[in-house]
Amino acid sequence: MTSSTPPQDPVDAITAQWAVVRPDLDTVPMAVFGRIYRLGHTMAARMDRAYAPHGISRGEFDVLATLRRSGEPYTLSPRELSATLMLTTGGMTGRLDKLERAGLLSRSPDPHDRRGLRVTLSEKGRELVDEAVTAGLAVQREALEGALDEREADQLAGLLRKLLTATGA
Repeated sequence: MTSSTPPQDPVDAITAQWAVVRPDLDTVPMAVFGRIYRLGHTMAARMDRAYAPHGISRGEFDVLATLRRSGEPYTLSPRELSATLMLTTGGMTGRLDKLERAGLLSRSPDPHDRRGLRVTLSEKGRELVDEAVTAGLAVQREALEGALDEREADQLAGLLRKLLTATGA
């Protein structure tokens, strides 16, 4: 193997097997999405480990991070959170309950809608999510720097953006 030949991975083995039994198939889509799927699972596990010392899961991080990214006063409705995170209201309620019990956010009546609620990140929640996002980015940076240079990482981000846009994701 020359230095320009990329190493083989499990997806190569799968597509090679298909090539033997179904040589008529174009398995490039399988190779692309198989790698995205495997990478997603691998990184999800690493992110879980990065957030665990902060006492939160990836899903809980997502709620806190969404509130933090919204800017001061770090307040959104449960509906806005659900839409951003693509969660059902039931799934959102469970996360909010746990995070509220931990003192990381609070729920209060919406002053503009008698039937609505507002979810607000607490100071403790802001501090925790700031620490957790730093830890998570370090894990992601380590994965990128172990495989890609800055130009390649930018190129990959652009290609994935293009694919996400085209698929409506």
